[in-house]
Amino acid sequence: MGNEIYTGRYTTDNTENIVVFIIGMRINKRLALHRWLPVFSAMPGMIKELYTHKEDLGFLSMESYFGLRTTVMIQYWRSTEDLLAYAKNNRHLKAWKNFNKKVGNTDTVGIYHETYEIKKGNYESVYGNMPLYGLGKALKHIPITPELNSARKRFDRDKNRNAK
Repeated sequence: MGNEIYTGRYTTDNTENIVVFIIGMRINKRLALHRWLPVFSAMPGMIKELYTHKEDLGFLSMESYFGLRTTVMIQYWRSTEDLLAYAKNNRHLKAWKNFNKKVGNTDTVGIYHETYEIKKGNYESVYGNMPLYGLGKALKHIPITPELNSARKRFDRDKNRNAK
């Protein structure tokens, strides 16, 4: 998984409610490694835990991006309840306490997150000549057929199916 290219156009089957969680950090003072490196290095352990216990935690998948100062992770979750339960998880709480101890209210490093609850039938996706990615990695990945060849048709299909 991950490297296989799916030639053609694909979408996702949008019959499930999902939660999109965007989380990241911004390094405000690059030379203050002792402040921001612990925040940065706490993430790999949590990500490994999420992938190891996906079903139990309600975690579906994620994508990561690293810039010069800012990182971002886009995570897909089964429900807000699952995401909030993970926020109380021991590994996450330890990382959060460590962040507050080392960084607190200094301007060395910033963190952020945004959470979006998305109801079934209210999202659509398209992937052309891509490996499994984003929602296509988190949900059922299906070929785009003539009846699904536009965003409007994909939205309408899901709204009509969900109205039944």
